[in-house]
Amino acid sequence: MKNTTKTAANRSAVRADLRRAKIAARVALPPPVHARHSARIEAHLARLLARLAPRVLGFCWPIRGEVDCRGLATRTIEAGGRACLPLVLKPGAAMAFREWRPDCAMAVDRHGIHYPAAGAELIPDVLLMPVNAFDAEGFRLGYGGGYFDRTLAALKPPPLAIGVGFELARVATTHPGVHDIALDAVVTEAGLERFSSRLGEAGD
Repeated sequence: MKNTTKTAANRSAVRADLRRAKIAARVALPPPVHARHSARIEAHLARLLARLAPRVLGFCWPIRGEVDCRGLATRTIEAGGRACLPLVLKPGAAMAFREWRPDCAMAVDRHGIHYPAAGAELIPDVLLMPVNAFDAEGFRLGYGGGYFDRTLAALKPPPLAIGVGFELARVATTHPGVHDIALDAVVTEAGLERFSSRLGEAGD
C-alpha cells in the first residue's frame, strides 16, 4: 500500500509540474503567434464540424490563453444546431451542460470561468475540450479536478471528445491514471490527429 501511495503521489507531482509548465508556455505565446495558431486551429475545427454536423456542440469558456471556440459555437447555432457550456453543480460529480447563445446572460464561478446564468440543460454529441497537454495515446492533461473524465464516463453514449490546443502541448506521456479517458481526436495548428475510430472519415 505504501508503494502504491508513493507511486500515485509521484505521478500527481509529475503531472502538476507538467501542467504548470505547459500553461506557462501557452500564456507566454506572443499575441501574433497565438492569433495565427488559433486561426489555423479554428479552420481545422470548422472543417471537422462541417462533416460531423453536431446537433449540440459542447465547448469551454477560454481561460489562461486557451483557444477561443465561441466563434465555432456561434456558427453551429447559425447552421441550426445548439451549443452549451459545462458547469459544476456538485464537487466531485459529473458536470452538467447549459445552453449557450452569444447574447445569453453569463455567470462566473469561483475559478473565474463563465457559464450561462440560465437556460436548458443539454447533452452534447460533440465536445471540444481544452488540453494543457496531450500524448500519443490521446490522453489529456487538464486542470486536475477530473471533471471531464467523470462527465465522459457518465454520459451514455459519450460525446465525441475532441481535444483543442497548441502543438506546444504535445508530450510523450501525460502519465494517465486508471480513471483517465482518452480523447477521440486532438486538433492543433498542425491539423487533426485521430485516436479512435469513432470519428470515422470526418476531418482533414
